[in-house]
Amino acid sequence: MEEVKLFGFWPSPFSLRVIWALKLKGVDYEYIEEDLPHNKSNLLLQYNPVHKKIPVLVHGGKPIAESLVILEYIDEVWPQNPLLPKDPYERSIARFWAKFIDEKSRPMWEFFQKFGEEQEEAIKNNFEILRTIEENGLGDKKFFGGDKIGLADLVFGMAIHLLAPMEEVAGVKLIKADTFPRLHAWKKNFSEQPTIKDNFPDHNKVVEFLKIRRETSRISAHPNQ
Repeated sequence: MEEVKLFGFWPSPFSLRVIWALKLKGVDYEYIEEDLPHNKSNLLLQYNPVHKKIPVLVHGGKPIAESLVILEYIDEVWPQNPLLPKDPYERSIARFWAKFIDEKSRPMWEFFQKFGEEQEEAIKNNFEILRTIEENGLGDKKFFGGDKIGLADLVFGMAIHLLAPMEEVAGVKLIKADTFPRLHAWKKNFSEQPTIKDNFPDHNKVVEFLKIRRETSRISAHPNQ
């Protein structure tokens, strides 16, 4: 069996979605933690010379970069517990929502880096994104792909791993049972899956990490205070 390695960073949702995929597939791998953002290893720069970012999956000495590309590679190489449906149309829908959520991840985090009126505007934008995802992506399904965790679920997993701790640190609540009931139910269903639950970074550690990031953003926004 060819060796599998994953270069990642512990609080990164992009690394975590790959970890979840490998675990769901039952793939053994070696995890290499990168010291980001300032001490990137020579191997990371060698394996991802274009973006110089994590995650990078190395399979049999061949590097694959970008988390969405990695997820599809994993699904093709290890077909057990598929992340994408067999039907071409359903597969295209899953890819669409995975890409949509991935592209909207950073806009969804903006409220965490903003203050005052700018934060209020970011929260409104967040609500619009979440409403689109709930009404048009998830719908009435248990998971984005139906009854089983799929590609889009792994991408939206950041709503639990990173978005929820951001809400806690910033004192904002976005996904509530009375505002987004289906996304709220999805969070519970997703987080209770053993493979997901057993591979979450420590919540308190993530919160402490984000507190530092929040303070850094506050100082940048108000340098003279």
